[in-house]
Amino acid sequence: MRTVKTALIGAGFVGPHHIEAARRLGFVDVVAVASSSQASAEAKAARLNIPKAYSSYEALLDDPEVEVIHNCTPNDLHLPVTMAAIERGKHVIADKPLALNSSDAQVMLDAAKKAGVVHAVTFNYRYNPLMQQARVMIARGDIGQVHFIHGHYLQDWLLYPNDYNWRLEKEGGASRAVADIGSHWCDLAGYLTGARLSEVLAEYTTVFPTRLKPAASREAFASASGEEKYDEYPVDTEDFASVLLRFDNGARGVFSVSQVSAGRKNGLEVGIDGRQAALAWKQERPNELWIGRRNEPNGAMLKDPSLLDPSIRHYAALPGGHGEAWADAFRNLLRNIYSFIAEGRSMDADAEKVDFPTFADGLESNRVVEAITASARAGGVWTRVTR
Repeated sequence: MRTVKTALIGAGFVGPHHIEAARRLGFVDVVAVASSSQASAEAKAARLNIPKAYSSYEALLDDPEVEVIHNCTPNDLHLPVTMAAIERGKHVIADKPLALNSSDAQVMLDAAKKAGVVHAVTFNYRYNPLMQQARVMIARGDIGQVHFIHGHYLQDWLLYPNDYNWRLEKEGGASRAVADIGSHWCDLAGYLTGARLSEVLAEYTTVFPTRLKPAASREAFASASGEEKYDEYPVDTEDFASVLLRFDNGARGVFSVSQVSAGRKNGLEVGIDGRQAALAWKQERPNELWIGRRNEPNGAMLKDPSLLDPSIRHYAALPGGHGEAWADAFRNLLRNIYSFIAEGRSMDADAEKVDFPTFADGLESNRVVEAITASARAGGVWTRVTR
């Protein structure tokens, strides 16, 4: 496998995790990082042991050594950064949500297709070994026809009024909790079942219409220092949401999303109910897949390569009893993307080899989030996902 040269634009909370996962592959060389100033870029380059630091994404993109960029910038920068990268022929791995809205996402997708660059979105939960196993089991009919898809994604990092992050600001987009973490849940539900969301009915709730904004924005999950000075900041995005779902295969669903649920750190849970059996998975216990039955005892399948379907066994890198979790799923995703790039494959000519979420999946996610937000703003009415 040839070495691929990559770079990071945006080294906040998630950016370093992109880099750590890429380096674990063994054939990806992280050569540059860009930040908002030269001093910031140099500090982040030193911390992450990256050789080159740039004060702007434009300067980084002009570096001929860079083949791929990880776009980990705030949501309002996704469009300009991604478009600039595509114009220079760079492959793009974008953090989710792909864009502020579906119009921007469509522009990115069209540009990437025209330029012939590889384009991917980091819906990483797909690549937990037991999520791959669940998808195989559902596809081959092990649980029968799916009729109910349910779950939630709950966190507590914005529980207090002085919890703050750029996602709370208007530049973050019209939706917050649903766009940020609900998008992961919706993508996973569709990926597992092969069904597409057709209609939604939602209610949004903002617990704190005004939050206390510190002088310097914090990274996600960072706590207040206790000595900061604050200004009041009006917030109009949702702290939590409840959503009813209709899928194009006739299945129904429901999920909740929250960033103000005490004690819930990264509580993504998904359940798939079929006419013969059911499956359920908790992200915080990623090495267990619950299997529900009516006339037999319920069971739990533990992550073990010898028990997984042969077609997806490679997603488990460690023997049974050796835990694999968030970082490992991220590595699995990036392995699929970077192998595709290293082999010189084309998104068009080798479409059957694309085993990662693309900008088309990012566009679909933006459309779903827009429909959910439109439903909530209309007072909770059934709203079609427009395509």
